[in-house]
Amino acid sequence: MRAALLPDRSVLRLSGADAAHFLNNLVTTEVATLAPGEARFAALLTPQGKILFDFFVVGCAPEEDGGYVLDAPAALAGELVERLQFYKLRAKIAVEPRPELAVLAVLDGKPDDDLGLVYVDPRHPGLGTRVILPRAEAEAALKGFIRVNENAWQAERIALGVPEGGKDFIYGDTFPHEADMDAIHGVDFDKGCFIGQEVVSRMQHRGGARKRVTSVAYDGPAPMPGVEIKIGDKSVGYMGSAANGRGLAMLRLDRVEEAIKAGGKLEGGGVALELVEPEPAR
Repeated sequence: MRAALLPDRSVLRLSGADAAHFLNNLVTTEVATLAPGEARFAALLTPQGKILFDFFVVGCAPEEDGGYVLDAPAALAGELVERLQFYKLRAKIAVEPRPELAVLAVLDGKPDDDLGLVYVDPRHPGLGTRVILPRAEAEAALKGFIRVNENAWQAERIALGVPEGGKDFIYGDTFPHEADMDAIHGVDFDKGCFIGQEVVSRMQHRGGARKRVTSVAYDGPAPMPGVEIKIGDKSVGYMGSAANGRGLAMLRLDRVEEAIKAGGKLEGGGVALELVEPEPAR
């Protein structure tokens, strides 16, 4: 089994009598029904429906005081704690950063449950499982795997067409549909209310978004992240992350379709790009 330590992830603990009701009223996916050890992908939005934070929510067993563990981007963890505290009001909850915990991604096979909190990545079957365990034990735990670096894990994610915030879309300026969250199990359209739901629901009913993170292929060096993507003189989006000839790009799909029909070619920073389907899971 291949595994990578993910240093760009942080762990939070949300507990208390009101934890399920509190979190379920805020985020885009149903978390009140999570079984212990089950994970769902979720986002906390602005009232205007744009993504402020995205994270995994993992159910905890009653004998572990219930509630949830959150696997979140490390760069946003402090702000996420502040935002959850802002919404707390009189809810009986506690939000605690857990800096002593680390996150591993296991790309193939299922690790032993004794390793830590093991859960399946809910976004795509090709992304394997994740493990939350004491940071002090992470290096020793990796000796039981074929260790790969974080870049190798990111390359797998990119090839599978799974966007990541801060790399492929901009937090605070992107709707869930634009970040493909409707396709990677990050939005539950049948659950009760959540912040920004009206906007997200309206976008779903009108047929989705005009722009989306889309898989592209290239030869040679990758375009720089953030570089403008054009067809001729027309701007159609910007480049996100890339590795091994595959990348993700935020594209205005209607403009791309129209321009390609007219014989135009995609390019970013002088690099020719081609629209492709994501690679299938191994």
